[in-house]
Amino acid sequence: MSQRNKLQKFAEVLTFPNVYENFDATNPSLAGENGEKVELKGHWADRHFKNSNPITLELACGKGDYAIGLAQRFPERNFLGVDIKGARIWRGAKSALELGLTNVAFLRTRIEQIALFFKPGEVDEIWITFPDPFLRNSKSNRRLTSPMFLKEYRKILKPGGFVHLKTDDPTLFDFTMEVLQEEKDVKVQYHDHDIYAKPLPIPELEIKTFYEKQHLAIGRTIKYVRFSLG
Repeated sequence: MSQRNKLQKFAEVLTFPNVYENFDATNPSLAGENGEKVELKGHWADRHFKNSNPITLELACGKGDYAIGLAQRFPERNFLGVDIKGARIWRGAKSALELGLTNVAFLRTRIEQIALFFKPGEVDEIWITFPDPFLRNSKSNRRLTSPMFLKEYRKILKPGGFVHLKTDDPTLFDFTMEVLQEEKDVKVQYHDHDIYAKPLPIPELEIKTFYEKQHLAIGRTIKYVRFSLG
């Protein structure tokens, strides 16, 4: 993508009513449409979505394939795609606007700062779909199911709220299962090394991202685990 194209997208996304951005990680705060400062912590449902429906996050959402797919299937729920890449957020938000989806929005921030923008128990569910597995052991703490990130999820998830991981990467999946075994308050509800080899346990797994379709095309198996924190 050319620098000019990126700048155009960054300018356009500022005008979107379904995007909120944390521009400065050293001084975190949220800006919404036209760069206006907003305070949504504890008020995502009533101030943005204008309802009291439960909220689901898709972390490292990329272009928002899963958040949009979930929003289409579950109009009675609210969904937020979270990513740090502005061009990806632009694509997801633009697609949601084109589809007329009012129950999905996007948050641009570093995921390690996610607890700054939600009150305890404000989030009902978290999906992590095909994140970067950070295969080098020296970067294992950057994996989105590492203890560091689980600590942040506990701060915002309602008691017993589910976290879902869907991945093609065996290293990330095995690492996650090992972490979950060591965490005292974790309850693994379901796990499978090859979800499409049998009937799917929940309909949400039918959604396929761009990357998942690529993985399936070259014969990779898709792994899934669902667990609750506390």
